This record gives sequence, C-alpha cells and structure tokens, in this order.
Amino acid sequence: MLNWILLAIIVGMLGWMGFNYVRVRRAAKVVDNAEFGDMIRQGQLIDLRDPADFRHKHILGARNIPSQQLKTSLGAIRKDKAVLLYENSRGQRVMNAAILLKKQGYQNIYILSTGLDGWKGKVKSE
Repeated sequence: MLNWILLAIIVGMLGWMGFNYVRVRRAAKVVDNAEFGDMIRQGQLIDLRDPADFRHKHILGARNIPSQQLKTSLGAIRKDKAVLLYENSRGQRVMNAAILLKKQGYQNIYILSTGLDGWKGKVKSE
C-alpha cells in the first residue's frame, strides 16, 4: 500500500513539473548567454531579484523590477519590444513572470537559461 502511495506522489510531482515546463515553453523562449547578449540592445532587460541583490550585482543595462512588484509595474514594460528576464538562476520567479507577461499580451519574452549565476557578459557590481 505504501508503495502505491509513494508511486502516486512521484507521478503527481512529475506531472506537475511537466505541466509547468509546457506553460513556460509556451510563454517564453529560454536562450543561452550568447543569444541573450545579442538581444540586450533591442530589448528590455529586467532583473526580477530584490533591490538589494540588484544593487550588489546586475547585468549592465538591466532595470530592477522585483518579481513581487511585476504585476503593478506592467505599465513600465513596453509590449512592442522584446522582454528579457533573469534572476540568479532559472528558478520559479522567472517562470512565473514569463507566464504573467504572456497572459497580459506580451509576445517576445526571453529567459536567460543560466540566470545571473552563469552570465558571461558585462555586469555592474558594488
């Protein structure tokens, strides 16, 4: 009996992870360092981390819109330009942000695959 419960939990978790993966893939394109770097000049680079983390270090040219304030800051993000999102790693914040933006009508949404932790380009730091 315990084995069946454990199996049901594992299947449920895998199903949830698959569902989230599909949602994010429909909302945004995950890109590597090189492609992300090429798009920075034409797009809107948004750092979803907390202001303290942003002040400490961020990708050069990024704007800080913490993920918890994104919904109230949509007016500051243009729909006619690509939106480039990142956080420390490619975690839950960036996925939720991409899904929210897609629901609000944004079309060209890109996520840095490695997050700031794996970024090889220019940064500004304290």
